Amino acid sequence: MGKNHCFAALLVVLLLLFTAVTHAQTAEEPYKFFREFAGLNEDQIAAVHSGKAVARVVDLHTPDEVFVFGVVYVAAAPEGYVKLASDIEALRKLPNYLAIQKFSDPPQLSDVDAFSLTQQDLQELKRCKAGDCEFQLPSEAIEDFQRSLDWSAPDVADKANRLAQRMALQALLNYRQGGNRALGAYRDKKHPAAVAETFASLMAGWTALPVYLPELNRYLLEYPTAESENVETVFYWEKVNFGLKPTFRIVQKIIYREPDPIDPVYAVAEKQVYASHYFQTALDLTVCVKDPQRPGFYLITLKGSKQAGLTGLKGSLVRKVAVGKTRSSLERVLLTIKQKLESAQ
Repeated sequence: MGKNHCFAALLVVLLLLFTAVTHAQTAEEPYKFFREFAGLNEDQIAAVHSGKAVARVVDLHTPDEVFVFGVVYVAAAPEGYVKLASDIEALRKLPNYLAIQKFSDPPQLSDVDAFSLTQQDLQELKRCKAGDCEFQLPSEAIEDFQRSLDWSAPDVADKANRLAQRMALQALLNYRQGGNRALGAYRDKKHPAAVAETFASLMAGWTALPVYLPELNRYLLEYPTAESENVETVFYWEKVNFGLKPTFRIVQKIIYREPDPIDPVYAVAEKQVYASHYFQTALDLTVCVKDPQRPGFYLITLKGSKQAGLTGLKGSLVRKVAVGKTRSSLERVLLTIKQKLESAQ
């Protein structure tokens, strides 16, 4: 079985476990899943059982795609995680988060007042041109920075920040009106990356999602035309340090609650709308799986992304560092979430 199919099989079993174990507990699960499909060894499974956070990289044939699996046992109710996931301000205290701000409804320019470019960002934008830029932008945005800014002016940083803030807001407004297609294409590299096509390609690997969570799958692909009473969505921007440099991202957080009077199903998806570096597209899926042998639940996360600059000799070295940081940061985040939820009991 190819590695892409291995990941698809992992997701199939994760969602099967997610939907089946919550309704019909078995003594073998979720440990069989951890062993046979997540690829955890017995020491890692024992670590998870004892309350430690464990994350591992899922290797694929395509070097520009990164998938990371993580899990931690939480001695609390899954509703606590849903409440925490709904609290955007709580993310500010998690590892690797440098800044975060929820957007108003409808979004306003004042929502991005706290965002500012770094000196490294400014230097990258100064040298930026279509097809050769360290900052991830569509060609029209690259042209705006070069045409409208006097890079020798003493107030160039302030003007660049205001322009970046307006562009970020416009990208979100475009997405809210036209969905994935309205996001256009990044033209910072030689080969343009159409956001809608890149996201659809990433979603193609999540083969179980339309089978077990069709509402959520449709919402992710067809927003804003898709509607669901079981979905709550919010937008926020964040400045994170998951890669080699701080990255500005706009994220759509989708909280899915499948109503069930006995065992409600919970899932949280975080879909990238825009990122200034690295991530051409990204989707994080977190599910809550109850432990059949004791109170509490397993918090299981799959982080999938398609990233630029991970191919070739230099790219392979960058990829090694990037995926290593993603794996270790996921472990820290899961452990922090566990501690927050258990201390609130």
